[in-house]
Amino acid sequence: MAAGMTGAGVFHLVRPQVYDWMIPPELGPARPWVIGSGVVELATAALLAVPATRRAGGWATAGLLLGVLPAHLQTLRVTRHQPVKLAVAAARIPFQVPMLRAALRVARGR
Repeated sequence: MAAGMTGAGVFHLVRPQVYDWMIPPELGPARPWVIGSGVVELATAALLAVPATRRAGGWATAGLLLGVLPAHLQTLRVTRHQPVKLAVAAARIPFQVPMLRAALRVARGR
């Protein structure tokens, strides 16, 4: 999980333009949200990587995964008139469930 969060965080920081369109316009400029989420992903990865902070990292990761739900919903809104892209956007959302479950297992020390 720490490796996955590291990869996601680095990609957010190195290629933020890939994610800009996912930020709901109601939240304001996209770039600060994208960069901020990359930083938070790296912070959660660091917490997950250290045994003494692993449980806190699990909680932080669970919170982050819930916090990015508006971005996933935005992808549905943006692609609603493009069937193939909409299908891809919709297919991504269920993957959040096992990731959230994994984060909660770590958080609970299991």
